[in-house]
Amino acid sequence: MDTRARRFFDDINGKHITVCGIGVSNRPLIDKLVEHGAIVTACDKNTREQLGEITNELEQKGVKLCLGENYLDNLDGDIIFRTPGMKYYLPQLQQARKRGAVVTSEMEVFFAMCAARIIAVTGSDGKTTTTTIIAKLLEKQGHKVWTGGNIGKPLLPCVQNISPQDFAVVELSSFQLISMRQSPHIAVVTNVAPNHLDIHKDMQEYVDAKKNILLHQDGFGIAVLNEDNDIANSFAQCTRGKVETFSRRHEVDMGAWCDENGDIYYKENGNKFFIMNKDEIKIPGDHNVENYLAAICAAWKYVDISTIRAVAQEFGGVEHRIELVRELDGVKYYNDSIASSPSRTIAGLKALNTRVILIAGGYDKNIPFDELGEIAAQYVKTLILLGKTAPKIENAVKTAKNYSPENIRIIHAENMSDAVNKAKENAVPGDIVTMSPACASFDMYKNFAERGKHFKDLVNNL
Repeated sequence: MDTRARRFFDDINGKHITVCGIGVSNRPLIDKLVEHGAIVTACDKNTREQLGEITNELEQKGVKLCLGENYLDNLDGDIIFRTPGMKYYLPQLQQARKRGAVVTSEMEVFFAMCAARIIAVTGSDGKTTTTTIIAKLLEKQGHKVWTGGNIGKPLLPCVQNISPQDFAVVELSSFQLISMRQSPHIAVVTNVAPNHLDIHKDMQEYVDAKKNILLHQDGFGIAVLNEDNDIANSFAQCTRGKVETFSRRHEVDMGAWCDENGDIYYKENGNKFFIMNKDEIKIPGDHNVENYLAAICAAWKYVDISTIRAVAQEFGGVEHRIELVRELDGVKYYNDSIASSPSRTIAGLKALNTRVILIAGGYDKNIPFDELGEIAAQYVKTLILLGKTAPKIENAVKTAKNYSPENIRIIHAENMSDAVNKAKENAVPGDIVTMSPACASFDMYKNFAERGKHFKDLVNNL
C-alpha cells in the first residue's frame, strides 16, 4: 500500500466522520471508513422508508443516521464528505468550516492518495463515453485500469490496491471539480456549454469549476482541449504544461483531428500519423468522433494505433447513450436518457440524421432551449413533451425561425408511459423514436439511468 493511503486510513481511526448522501456510490466509502475505525454518521435527505433496507444494514455496522428534511442541521464531524451534487457554499457546510471541520469529497481525497497516473475527463457532453473509451484503450493495450468518479464507482475505497504502474481514469463533474485543488496528470475537456445552472450560481461559476481540472497541473501535465469549442479552447491560457487539441473541422498543431474525407490523424512534433477513418467507429454520430479524438490524445503515449482501431470497431457504446432498445413493427426505439441538456439532445438528433419522433422534457435546470427549438424544427416530425420544461421547449420550437406547424406535430404526455404509448400510436414503419429529454430527470426519477431503464422496460413491453 502507498504510504499516503496507509497514513490516511491510520489517521481516521477514532475520528468522527460525516458522509453526506447514502446513494449507491457512497456506500463503499462508508464501509471503508467503518472498516478502519472511524465513527461514521451518514446523512441523507431521504427518509428511512425511502431508503429501505440499507438503513438497517448501516446501523448494524455502527453507523449513525441523520435522515429527512433537516439532515444537514447537525454536521458535527471532524471530517465531512460532501456528496458531489451538494452545493459547495451551503450555509451548513460554511458553518462546519468555520468551526474547524475538514469539508472534502471522496474524489479530493482519492487524488491526494492515488499512487497511479490519473487521466481525468470533464465536459458538458461526452465525458462518460470519452472516459470509457480511454479506459478501454488502455485495457486493450494490457494496462491495469481503475475507472470511476462521476461515472458511478467511488475509487477511494480501492486506493490501497492501486499501484504506481496502474492508470486511474476518472470522470469529473463540475460539482466534483468546484472544490478540487489538485489536477490530474492528463486533463481532458470535451466541451463546455450551459448546464447545471440550477445548482451553480451562474455560468461563470460553472466554467470556473470545469477549469479546475487543469489549473493545478504542473509543467509535466498535459491538457487535452476541444479546439472547436470556444470555452474549452480558451482554457489553454491557464495551462502550465503541454496542450494538445482535437478538432472535427481542421488540422491541429498538436493532437488529433478528422479531415474532410473522414480520415483521423494524430500529430506530434510535426509528424503526422494516420489512425483510421471515422466510418470504422462503431458508435454513431459526429459527437462520438470528437470523443474518440479526445481519447486518442489522452492515451496516445500508452497505446498502439492497432489498439485504437480495434476498440473503435468493437465498442458498442455506453448504456443510455443513443442505445437501440428494439425494433417493433418496423420502428426503431432509442434510449438517449443521458441527454440531460439541450446540447446533448442536439448531438443525438444530428447523429441519427433523420426526422424522428422525439420524447423530451423533464426537470428545469434553467438552461435556454432556443438552439434546440431550431434543431427540433429541422430533425423532428413528432415532438412528445412531458415534465416541467414541456411549455419552454414547445415555445422554443414554435418561435424558431424555421418552425412550420405542417412539419412538426407537438403532443403533450402525462408521464413516460403515456409518452411511449403516444409514440407508438404516431409511428409508422421506418420511423425512429428516440427518448432524448434535453433535461434532467429529477422531477420524475432519481437519475438519468432510472429514467432510461423505465423507458426501456416500457418499450420492451409494447
